[in-house]
Amino acid sequence: MKKKILIFTATYNEAKTLQFYFDEIYKLDLKFDLLIIDDNSPDLTWKKLRDLEKNHKNFNLIIREKKLGLNTAHQKAFNYARENDYDYLITMDIDSHEPKTIPEIIKELDLGNDFVIGSRYMIGGKCDYTGFRNIISRYGNKFIKYVLNIKLDEFTTSFRGFNLKKMRDFDMSKLKFQGYSFLMEVVYRIKTKGYTIKEIPIHFRERQYGYSKISKIELPRTLFNVIRLFFEKLF
Repeated sequence: MKKKILIFTATYNEAKTLQFYFDEIYKLDLKFDLLIIDDNSPDLTWKKLRDLEKNHKNFNLIIREKKLGLNTAHQKAFNYARENDYDYLITMDIDSHEPKTIPEIIKELDLGNDFVIGSRYMIGGKCDYTGFRNIISRYGNKFIKYVLNIKLDEFTTSFRGFNLKKMRDFDMSKLKFQGYSFLMEVVYRIKTKGYTIKEIPIHFRERQYGYSKISKIELPRTLFNVIRLFFEKLF
């Protein structure tokens, strides 16, 4: 039986990226629905998305009043997928992840894995980051792996697949962390619940347009939250 699949991405100031993303994702030989949540982008990303929505019956758009954060967008998408009875939820970034990898994620979910995560840092993975960003991202993930004692090489990419039918007691709305710490917390909670996790190599591209939206607070916040989870696990 064919699975009902939802692909989700969050947008904020991605007007120049949209057409390239839509061209790539609609090349897939795959039946899916697309959900995009935009946080009222000042560059009018939402306006271009409304135009695209008119020509794609399987595309659903949610525009929020203001920038409410990556974590709340993912929580809303997860609840949307549950409420609309999807079998699989695929999450990704619009600017850095390659849609051609989506069939590989679906294949691993079909093989019985509960959760699939795309990894830049496992063998076969590739990341286009250079300089300081590369060091922080690469060694930040190593730090998380060591402190939380979880045998994965990637915790902070949003390129993921969820088998919703097998993860019925996983409630993403209960997670408290914000920003990229939230992505780490998702992996930690999934692991502690005993779900199977499959890591697959991906190519993380340097964005073609615009600039990184990672705020300066992300590094100290993530370090603090890793320690929080360590002590939670310890006690």
